[in-house]
Amino acid sequence: MSASLRIGVEAPARLAVQLAVADPDGCGAQETIGITLDGIEVPWSQVDAPHGGRVWLIDAPPGSLEVRYQAHLSRSAPPPPVDVADQLLYLRPSRYCQSDRLVGFASRHFRTIDRPVDVLSAVSSWVGTQLEYVPDSSGPTDGAIDTLLAARGVCRDYAHLAVALLRAMEIPARLVAVYAPGLDPMDFHAVAEAFVEGAWYVVDGTLLAPRPSLVRIATGRDAADTSFLSSYGAQVTLDAMTITATVEGGLPDDDVRALIQLG
Repeated sequence: MSASLRIGVEAPARLAVQLAVADPDGCGAQETIGITLDGIEVPWSQVDAPHGGRVWLIDAPPGSLEVRYQAHLSRSAPPPPVDVADQLLYLRPSRYCQSDRLVGFASRHFRTIDRPVDVLSAVSSWVGTQLEYVPDSSGPTDGAIDTLLAARGVCRDYAHLAVALLRAMEIPARLVAVYAPGLDPMDFHAVAEAFVEGAWYVVDGTLLAPRPSLVRIATGRDAADTSFLSSYGAQVTLDAMTITATVEGGLPDDDVRALIQLG
């Protein structure tokens, strides 16, 4: 896995960057990190985020900032732990997943499904067939309801709508930013993760990459918690970005009806 960002900093700013794999010890990650401004190394600090995520804080003066990250994983991380507080948190509406406004809609479409585990595949299939994947078709402030009305979006929009519908059916759900081997064109990817039958399982209506090979980066209520770059104090520009994600031995199969846990 690797990521490279080139960021134009116009005035002193604090940057929060999330692009490192979560739980590096659990997946046996061998990592290389480089952060420079106009070719000179700059100091940075790390803040632990929920579910093994890591945020890098950089206080950057004006200039061209480059963030480079590379990781080789020797094994899959263990499944995420089960926490009652998480189950309660991820039932609540959030900024981009307005589940409280979709209760009636979700009930009308999925109320005949008895088992919560079957709701996952039903929501994934419904979102995948009702939305059209159109690059650059949504804005940074669009939420699940905007996506439902537009009937199109990108991976984050698919994930937001799936999360909102699942929460509306009283199934805890959250957004996960991932590296996604097999994604074309390569980029960061976003999927939903839902809690049923005592574990968290991946829900991805885009079908753009096999779920067994996904690698967790950040986990939260929605994109507000999982953005790969946030800036405070001044405007910055993302001038270039390159992402790679590969697996040895070829991509795994993915049965859309199977329950897949994300490590």
